[in-house]
Formats: sequence, structure tokens, C-alpha cells
Amino acid sequence: MLDSASVKVEDKLYQNRYHVDEGRPHVRISPEAAGSATLQTLVKVCPAGCYEQADDGTVEVVPDGCMECGTCRILTDGTGLLEWSYPRGGYGIQFKFG
Repeated sequence: MLDSASVKVEDKLYQNRYHVDEGRPHVRISPEAAGSATLQTLVKVCPAGCYEQADDGTVEVVPDGCMECGTCRILTDGTGLLEWSYPRGGYGIQFKFG
């Protein structure tokens, strides 16, 4: 058995499942905010890696695999940069261990 200190976060996250709601993303970036410095911070702090910086410097969101932790909501609270809602029932993250 592996020591819990030697298990990587990625290995634990792999145990979770994500059901994609095609055509209905629960996180959207406001079009005028795509180059925002706050959104560029999300590229670094999102634990699921849902935010990516494009070659032109804008930030794109790929919500597939989102853990719905709220990090992006806290960082952008009150700014209007994101539209965020919980996925419809049966979609989104399904944690294996809790």
C-alpha cells in the first residue's frame, strides 16, 4: 500500500467522474473580459485546470472536469467576469469518495 503522502493529487482526482452537459456549460467568460488580469490568475489557481491562456493572451474556459470548488467564483466575485451556475442534475462532477 502506498503512503498517503506519496500519492499525487492528479491520481486522486482521476477517481472522480465528470458528466459533460453538451452545449450547456455551467461556466462562461464574459466576452469583453477574456484578456483580464484576474482571469489570467485563474489559469494558475484553478485546481482542475479549466482555464487556459490562448496564444493571443485571452483566457478560455473548458469546464469539462470542473470540480465546482468555487475558486473562480471567489476570485471574480462582483466583477462580472464570469457567469457561473451549478450544472443541471445528473451532470458535472461526481466524486467517488464523498
